[in-house]
Amino acid sequence: MKKVGLYFGTFNPVHIGHLVIANHMAEHSELDEIWFVVTPQSPFKKKKSLLDNNHRYEMVYEATKEYPKLKPSKIEFDLPQPNYTVNTLAHLGEKYGNRYHFSLIMGEDNLKSLHRWKNYEVILENHDIFVYPRISEGRVENIFSEHPRIKPVMAPIMEISSTFIRKNHHEGKNVRPLLPEAVWVYMDEMNFYR
Repeated sequence: MKKVGLYFGTFNPVHIGHLVIANHMAEHSELDEIWFVVTPQSPFKKKKSLLDNNHRYEMVYEATKEYPKLKPSKIEFDLPQPNYTVNTLAHLGEKYGNRYHFSLIMGEDNLKSLHRWKNYEVILENHDIFVYPRISEGRVENIFSEHPRIKPVMAPIMEISSTFIRKNHHEGKNVRPLLPEAVWVYMDEMNFYR
């Protein structure tokens, strides 16, 4: 059974930090593939800076097309909104059942708020969580620090954010080195975040 790590995000835009982490997980953990699950825009929270779902998916496609172990996914686009991770995992289980085993990939900053997620206990009963280090405030709840399903991976610490890229691009600064080349070309041609 293929082991797939689900890397959720708005990827607005996807950048080299995302790629470095996903590739590190594919090469240095028991995961066979990493799926970039593009989170759709919530109809309840319209954010001006958030690009259309399909544009963000297209940029993830462009970023990952030369990496056989990294795949774009729009699985959440068809699920009812607002959507919760536990529902996505149930949907994937029904759709792919015995072909794939799904795990989550998250930064240590997200692990600190996992106890507030809807049905987090159900997630932990059925799925491993691969955690990469982040520089962040606060601490991980004790229930998670020794949990057998939570697997820390010593990935490089990437302190690049999509927010930083959008802001600096809007101000006319050169953000090209922070993006996969194909993403830069797409973003530039479409005149995004200007």
